[in-house]
Amino acid sequence: MSEKKRCIGILTSGGDAPGMNAAIRAVTRTAIYNGFSVKGIYRGYKGLIDNDIIDFKTQNVSNIIQMGGTILKTARCKEFTTPEGRKLAYEQMQRHGIDALVAIGGDGTLTGARVFATEFNFPIIGIPGTIDNDLYGTDRTIGYDTALNTIMECVDKIRDTATSHERLFFIEVMGRDAGFLALNGAIAAGAEAAIIPEISTEVDQLEELINNGFRKSKNSSIVLVAESPHTGGAMHLAERVKAEYPKYDVRVSILGHLQRGGSPTAEDRILASRMGEAAISALLDDQRNVMIGIRNNEIVYVPFSKAIKFDKPINRDLLNTLKTLSI
Repeated sequence: MSEKKRCIGILTSGGDAPGMNAAIRAVTRTAIYNGFSVKGIYRGYKGLIDNDIIDFKTQNVSNIIQMGGTILKTARCKEFTTPEGRKLAYEQMQRHGIDALVAIGGDGTLTGARVFATEFNFPIIGIPGTIDNDLYGTDRTIGYDTALNTIMECVDKIRDTATSHERLFFIEVMGRDAGFLALNGAIAAGAEAAIIPEISTEVDQLEELINNGFRKSKNSSIVLVAESPHTGGAMHLAERVKAEYPKYDVRVSILGHLQRGGSPTAEDRILASRMGEAAISALLDDQRNVMIGIRNNEIVYVPFSKAIKFDKPINRDLLNTLKTLSI
């Protein structure tokens, strides 16, 4: 990193994810360790525009590694989608002497970072913080493991009721247009099936599920459904079952924002810590406009253009695993 660049701004944007605080802590302390000053930017890109910026010291990030959510808060910001808004954000950073930025968030966060970096030739490093695990170029995103464990625990509890009442339960999980939480959550919780957006255009997943006789040896069943419009969601599928297969007693449980909360798992804390440190190392190496990723347990730099442009593929072998183990 150039000697002229001595101040690093850090923000979180978009949906919160467990482990974001661990990443904030790692970025702040690694920057200070390397002799840089740090500015905490509250409420994401909105905070840049509104001048919601303060000095961050090592004490600001004490005792936060175990906390869910983000101490920097997060907010949507329509103004940042306009050239005028981004210009104002740039001017605020100049006033504070910020000459490099670390942005923690998902697809929308990195999309905004890429546009901003291009317009103002400004060095930005992205850290993937999203429970959806849908960013290309990284095996895992911060928050995914915690959300997966939350889903597993919820399904374990719902199964008690499903078994007692001999019901078919559709459990809707988050993931936007990605089925990672639904598919891996189904395997981890021993569910009978997962309905995911990645194969929604290939087969009628509900019809296939029913016709394959998924309840031949069971008196209750649990199916995880990704919330994507491509699947229709759990409520839509339940209505279809009531209309097309009335013999089944169907119930729906939508986990919603429950999946985003809670103390991050050890894996998310470690991942966030590694990525936070790597973000400062990237700046020291004069990297810019890249997302920190992890592949085969090694840190990698992924250009924003690739992380945003390409869809992260689902591991289709896991579909076969789930199908085999659900008999």
